[in-house]
Amino acid sequence: MADASTRPLWHGRAIALVGILLVASNLRTAVAALSPIFAEIRTEFAVTSVGVGLLGMLPPIFFALFGLLAPTLTRKASLEGVMIAALCVMLLGHILRATAGSFAMLAIGSAVTFAGMGVGNVLLPPLVKRYFPDRIGLVTSLYATVMSVSTLLPPLIAVPVADASNWHVSVGMWGVVSLLAILPWLRIILTRRPVHPAHDVEVEAAEPAMLGKVWHAPLAWAMAVVFAASSLNAYAMFAWLPEILHDVAGSTPVEAGALLSLYAGMGIPAGLLVPLLASRMRNVALLLYAGVGFFVAGYLGLILAPGAATWLWVVFAGLGPLLFPLCLVLINVRTRTHEGSVALSGFTQGVGYTLGALGPLAVGVLHQLTGDWTVALIVLIGTAIAAALAGTVVARPHALEDHFR
Repeated sequence: MADASTRPLWHGRAIALVGILLVASNLRTAVAALSPIFAEIRTEFAVTSVGVGLLGMLPPIFFALFGLLAPTLTRKASLEGVMIAALCVMLLGHILRATAGSFAMLAIGSAVTFAGMGVGNVLLPPLVKRYFPDRIGLVTSLYATVMSVSTLLPPLIAVPVADASNWHVSVGMWGVVSLLAILPWLRIILTRRPVHPAHDVEVEAAEPAMLGKVWHAPLAWAMAVVFAASSLNAYAMFAWLPEILHDVAGSTPVEAGALLSLYAGMGIPAGLLVPLLASRMRNVALLLYAGVGFFVAGYLGLILAPGAATWLWVVFAGLGPLLFPLCLVLINVRTRTHEGSVALSGFTQGVGYTLGALGPLAVGVLHQLTGDWTVALIVLIGTAIAAALAGTVVARPHALEDHFR
């Protein structure tokens, strides 16, 4: 076998690359597939604003919960075996969503799908490290781009598919992608020929002692607040943007779905450019405040002039979550040790996703109480300002370990 550093990308591991990219294509589809067709779902059974908000809470909650459980699962089975199980869970969730005859079953199916996605989120990086130790940056960029594309496709086609058939087909068709993703990993397991048998990796969990210290570090809490603001706003928009646009700008369901796709598409340039810029900047204040500014500009546009240049306000709001890849880069930039990086990652994402889960519910409750979207959008502006305040700590060039001296 040729040394890993000299091997072409495809040589002897093409099926692993296909498997990684197919997994990536599954990790966001279910999040963005529902909100554009809530109007059609409501013709079959009642869904209140609070109900939509609760449904929108599920992705970050289950991403955080099952992300924490993933290391335990991989100690009992191989990475490939756990990934197959996660994909089977996603497939089951898609089937439950497609066959739902009540809001409760739709919520259960969504929860099952997001549970599988939560495990898949955590397993992809170690799978890349196992099969492509010589091309980690390239393959990570490839699967991150695929994830972004898989986020913008569902809202773009959800309404046309639902109009041509029904909403059950529109939400259930993504199960085909889960089924396809199972096949390469099944082949790898059945052939029992790992690409790098000596290059084994595991899903890491933070050491208890280090994790305990992180809870007392101002940098960790500031990072969690910035991550939470990005997560809260993103999931609130995935749950509510089509209805907001319909009510404030008069967008048709097809137009609103296309605009939600545009919102999701802003993650592609952000994901490609922000890590490159952040890794070269000593002080990342400019990037951080740019993200906050985009949130504020987008929401103010929807409040003050929703019918004028609606697409521009959506673009601005969609650029706000550049805080997400910024936080992911800073997890490594703001730590000096491997143990610190793992602990800061677990704390930032665990606390951040938990707080972020409140976004869809808060927007739904405020809409139900007030009957419009202005108060909800003002509250979202407030969360962006909170990120700016926390950013004064995050932007300074210092390390997590400095707090432990």
